[in-house]
Amino acid sequence: MSIPESPSATPGDELVFLPLGGSGEIGMNLNLYGYGPEDERRWIMVDLGVTFGDDRTPGVDVIMADPAFIEERRDELLGIVLTHAHEDHIGAVAHIWPRLRCPVYATPFTAAMVRGKLIEAGIEAEVPMNIIPLGHRFDLGPFDIELVTLTHSILEPNALAIRTPLGLVLHTGDWKIDPDPVLGDDMDIARLTAIGDEGVRAIVCDSTNVFSPGTSGSEADVAASLTELLKTCEGRVAVTTFASNVARLESIIRAADACGRHPVLVGRGMHRVTAAAREAGYLTDLPELVSENNAGYLPRDKVLFVCTGSQGEPRAALARIAEDNHPHIVLEKGDTAIFSSRVIPGNETLIFDLQNLLATRGIRVITDKDQFVHVAGQPCRDELAARAQSIR
Repeated sequence: MSIPESPSATPGDELVFLPLGGSGEIGMNLNLYGYGPEDERRWIMVDLGVTFGDDRTPGVDVIMADPAFIEERRDELLGIVLTHAHEDHIGAVAHIWPRLRCPVYATPFTAAMVRGKLIEAGIEAEVPMNIIPLGHRFDLGPFDIELVTLTHSILEPNALAIRTPLGLVLHTGDWKIDPDPVLGDDMDIARLTAIGDEGVRAIVCDSTNVFSPGTSGSEADVAASLTELLKTCEGRVAVTTFASNVARLESIIRAADACGRHPVLVGRGMHRVTAAAREAGYLTDLPELVSENNAGYLPRDKVLFVCTGSQGEPRAALARIAEDNHPHIVLEKGDTAIFSSRVIPGNETLIFDLQNLLATRGIRVITDKDQFVHVAGQPCRDELAARAQSIR
């Protein structure tokens, strides 16, 4: 997409949007915005993520977009701006940054999540990480970038209002309209409205659930529903969800506490995300968490496991528990496993195999088809239409 010249721009300038990944597909987001005449163009990158392999890519765990175009122009790349901390938006940073070697810009929680990956890769000291406050506005060369707070299934999701002499582009990242997000700030509707009044040349927008009518629902409603559901459960309970959904983690932990159960985080991802959230100032007043090592000493009806593995990942916590080979955690006949998540397309076989294994062992399996235990993180059709109308 190229926006033509306007009277406020230097003759020959262009504003160019070049998606190398993530547009028209789910995952491996890598978006480029370029400004200026072709021989003097400067670029910013918005997000740098992965997608995950499936049955069509045997032996492949993660897939990244090919950065060759911008690698060849890395001297003109001003920085990588991250909209939020989901893997399909940050998962390739540690892998690809050594080929780009530019500054990275992120809000505190996203920066904490990226930092963990950089430490694992041994390059934390090399990467110029710039932590940007929520709602902040800053310049990168010809780009005037404003972070606009949204709501999503992760902390600190942002839209980018990208201003240039050729006009304003709104890049939404991922979002939804959550009237009661449980954790984190509300969507900044006032800023979105003002941006619409200012005039928007183009919207680059998350449309994952465009074919789903209605709205995506609120995390607060899920929290209340989980509490009522736990009151009906006997024996041990395991709840699996996306570890990155910190609001859901808090809701599950508080629901467990309200029902007299001790919460136990199980799986590396749960501990990593919780640590990043606390580093950024969240989850500071949770009920006490019990370690995996001590969970076995608790009565069956007084424990709740918060597990990784909602997508049936073979090495994740719930799969190991289902196969009865976890070193500390067990589920037995009469216990309950709750999938507080959705089925990501491509993961159906893994998830259904895991659920069948649990059911075969006499463990009660509850999904979003049985109870209200999940809401989507992306906007449904009515939200997309309403928000697009307000920004025009």
